[in-house]
Amino acid sequence: MASAWWPCLILALLSSLAASGLPRSPFRLLGKRSLLEGVANSIEVYSTKISCKVTSRFAHNVVTTRAVNRADTAKEVSFDVELPKTAFITNFTLTIDGVTYPGNVKEKEVARKQYEKAVSQGKTAGLVKASGRKLEKFTVSVNVAAGSNVTFELTYEELLKRHKGKYEMYLKVQPKQLVKHFEITADIFEPQGISMLDAEASFITNDLLGSALTKSFSGKKGHVSFKPSLDQQRSCPTCTDSLLDGDFTIIYDVNRESPANVQVVNGYFVHFFAPQGLPVVPKNVAFVIDVSGSMAGRKIEQTRDALLKILEDMKKDDYLNFILFSGDVTIWKDHLVQATPENLQEAREFVKNIDDNGMTNLNDGLMMGISMLNQAREEHRIPERSTSIVIMLTDGDANIGERRFEKIQENVRNAIGGKFPLYNLGFGTNLNYNFLETMALQNHGFARRIYEDSDANLQLQGFYEEVANPLLTGVEVEYPENAILDLTQNNYQHFYDGSEIVVAGRLVDKDMNSFKADVKGHGAINDLTFTEEVDMKEVEKALQERDYIFGNYIERLWAYLTIEQLLEKRKNAYGEEKENLTAQALDLSLKYHFVTPLTSMVVTKPEDNEDQMAIADKPGEDAQVTRGTASMSFLTSSQQPSTPYYYVDGDPHFIIHVPERDDAICFNIDEEPGTVLRLIQDPVTGLTVNGQIIGDKKGSPDSKTIKTYFGKLGITNTQMDLRIEVATEKITLWNGAAQSTFSWLDTVAVTQDGLSVMINRKKNMVVSFGDGVTFVVVLHQVWKKHPVHQDFLGFYVVDSHRMSVQTHGLLGQFFHPFDFKVSNIRPSSDPTKPDATMVVKNHQLTVTRGSQKDYRKNATIGTKVACWFIHNNGEGLIDGVHTDYIVPDLF
Repeated sequence: MASAWWPCLILALLSSLAASGLPRSPFRLLGKRSLLEGVANSIEVYSTKISCKVTSRFAHNVVTTRAVNRADTAKEVSFDVELPKTAFITNFTLTIDGVTYPGNVKEKEVARKQYEKAVSQGKTAGLVKASGRKLEKFTVSVNVAAGSNVTFELTYEELLKRHKGKYEMYLKVQPKQLVKHFEITADIFEPQGISMLDAEASFITNDLLGSALTKSFSGKKGHVSFKPSLDQQRSCPTCTDSLLDGDFTIIYDVNRESPANVQVVNGYFVHFFAPQGLPVVPKNVAFVIDVSGSMAGRKIEQTRDALLKILEDMKKDDYLNFILFSGDVTIWKDHLVQATPENLQEAREFVKNIDDNGMTNLNDGLMMGISMLNQAREEHRIPERSTSIVIMLTDGDANIGERRFEKIQENVRNAIGGKFPLYNLGFGTNLNYNFLETMALQNHGFARRIYEDSDANLQLQGFYEEVANPLLTGVEVEYPENAILDLTQNNYQHFYDGSEIVVAGRLVDKDMNSFKADVKGHGAINDLTFTEEVDMKEVEKALQERDYIFGNYIERLWAYLTIEQLLEKRKNAYGEEKENLTAQALDLSLKYHFVTPLTSMVVTKPEDNEDQMAIADKPGEDAQVTRGTASMSFLTSSQQPSTPYYYVDGDPHFIIHVPERDDAICFNIDEEPGTVLRLIQDPVTGLTVNGQIIGDKKGSPDSKTIKTYFGKLGITNTQMDLRIEVATEKITLWNGAAQSTFSWLDTVAVTQDGLSVMINRKKNMVVSFGDGVTFVVVLHQVWKKHPVHQDFLGFYVVDSHRMSVQTHGLLGQFFHPFDFKVSNIRPSSDPTKPDATMVVKNHQLTVTRGSQKDYRKNATIGTKVACWFIHNNGEGLIDGVHTDYIVPDLF
């Protein structure tokens, strides 16, 4: 069951100085660093209000921020909100001096074309990064004329999921400055009645919190308000900076006098089911653990710690076994054994001695675990009324034995045969999470990413706690035949203690007087049926206060849940089935104004000028697999290079943006002219990009060395039998044997199924492979008779989220999330460029603060990008050494 995070927001309201004069577009996308400089007496954010209204677990949230420019020149303000990944944006409006620019939800294909057009015209098209484990960030900025006011308003909705017996509402508050009117309000309406309600903040003492916080609940209503005064916001009595920087959490649950509750409004119903007091069904667990070499060090230590803690929580009627896989498969016992004190002690000794070694034979490890569970059931080694589960942990992809993803999924699906669930835990980011998620969904389970962090062992334990106490198996929710339409999922393999089953649908007859809802399941001792007699008049009476929160919430809850489940099914569908699921989810997204992975919200000025446009996108189903990026895209004219995140330009300078740090790393590669370097190689998509180095005509009079650049690029797509050679003189495209040649004097668009090439005269070329892979090649031209320099190319990765986790190369290896830490910043021989110590990829390096330029908007001037420079050809940052990336030719 998914964790229930508060669907309000994390707010970081940032403002900055900007160039005088309003640009044509009121929208800008900015990075944090530039926004925090020189703001004290320019932009005043005088009001921030977050209004969260929850009715029957369905949350409707409005974030409103107001600011005024008190300077005598135009300034810039940025609206920056983090919201749960499971939330759907439903509206965004921007109001400047009383004029409102509204948002409209449209099919995503429309936005994609506008995105590519904006890129080709040199505008910033920023993908706003995911933020942490459960959040994604929404950012938009606007230039505000002197004396003018601006109001941002964002609305989004989410269904709260019950997790470990409670609904947890989580806010990370970061206003970045003192705000005269800062307020968070949460109004909760639960027809079952609220049983408990609490709130806490990590950034403020309980004494101070108590004076700014009010919380109360009675019957069906609960209320929380956090309204700190200016003095309470100060980090010290005389300070002008804010201490509001941390987590604000609200926890609540509802009364459970009955195991089920049904609510009906305007012909739509929602059915909540969460029985209490049932005995736990014994479980049989096959722990299938990756112990390959990549698990070495901290990961294997944290896995051992987590397993030891899990063993403490095993119940005496449970059965278990450990299956370890590396190049081969090792088992603890020949068959499942009961969790007796003696066996648990022996298991602890086994776990303490788990060590890493060798390759990753994922297929054989899983097949062994599944076989043990099947055999235990066939040989009656386990209780008749027990349930089996497979928990598999891996940090990488199969590289020995069966390595084909589809074949492994087929093997597992056939072996399990629908009898029990598979839960896949992906440790870190160097793996194909889509593969793990699809395989889990095919077998009635789910996948969970375990983040490489100090609390990875707690993440593992937290997952186990979710599935440790099954109360029912084979749960079926039934309604009268021909009485219900458009039902959401109504069968579940397990019901776990502390969770909740939610089913919604539409009544055929809105005027029916009553109907019956049955929930059937197998318990630890016997089969159970829970019957709820729904009296429509009584329900209507109980919900007469529903307008206390907001209108037809059940219909919107049904739509939200239906879209969520259609998108989930879509991950595991192919061909016509996938097309049908996509069409259904798209129709509902457009009808109910939800920004989902299939839609985008377009914000324009009233005259609909396309240069004054912003597009908000929900990340696609595999966005977090490859980079952990992309919650929303904003197409706007901008001075700040918020994208691309990965590029190489100049002499040749490689720049890698690290979203986790909102910072960049850069390095140079020094090689002789004529050398060809592998920039990107993806064996799954068949995409390869190589670059050939050229040099100056001769050394500069004031330099002993000849500068080098990229003079040619070779782009290959083996799946399409396509090659593109980009040189400074011409562009050549081969489709099989068919050849097309274009000049940089052309402005031309080439499109075919899965490919778009846009050449912009004397500027750049944009190459897109479907939705999710976009490159930009920038042409740098110099005076033909220049005594030293010659024309050269820059290569920019605008979008790579459809590229696989196996992508490598000097640029491609960084498409997967990684992190670094900088410490001991100290002066260097150049006072403008301090040195520091960086820990990255388990290497400790001495690095230097510097800057490079993004030339995508202007190939002559460029825009400065600050970065940490890695010396010696990127040694310690890139995998291996730079000579490993030298290849014979462009193709």
